[in-house]
Amino acid sequence: MARVLLITGGCRSGKSTHAQALAEKLPGSRAYVATCPVVDEEMQRRICRHQEARRGRGWKTLEEALDLKGALLDANAYDVLLVDCLTLWINNLLYEAEQNGGSIKEDEIERRCSEVLAACAEHSGTVIFVTNEVGMGIVPENATARHYRDLLGTCNQVMASGADEVTLVVCGIPMTLKGS
Repeated sequence: MARVLLITGGCRSGKSTHAQALAEKLPGSRAYVATCPVVDEEMQRRICRHQEARRGRGWKTLEEALDLKGALLDANAYDVLLVDCLTLWINNLLYEAEQNGGSIKEDEIERRCSEVLAACAEHSGTVIFVTNEVGMGIVPENATARHYRDLLGTCNQVMASGADEVTLVVCGIPMTLKGS
């Protein structure tokens, strides 16, 4: 069973940098599970910046926008997995559902997150998840944004419940919320 860590915080809080530093302190092979699709030039630059930060540091990048459970099961050979990030994974699931004329409900997110945690149980190393805390700001002005916020909040709660350690990063400073 994997040791599961959840790193959360606001945008540009330093959570991804903290997660990468944690992963690089651990022995063994490392894989970065990227959930972000390239949607425009600005996002491409962000992706390149993240890739550059890992270059020459022993990382294998795996890209998976939707089937996170499958990606984790397929990456079982790696000692350390860093999933960056759950925020975009939820966005991708919501977008896919809407493109197919439907929606996704909180119970579906709970189920998918439980499946992801079950996939972690099949892993013998460490799995680090990065996510954003989006529920600390103002209530979004439109129904889709509120629905997304609620879905991500559900995801974060399920993942935090199943994680061995939860860390909140604020202004680049990690604060332990759960675990050692």
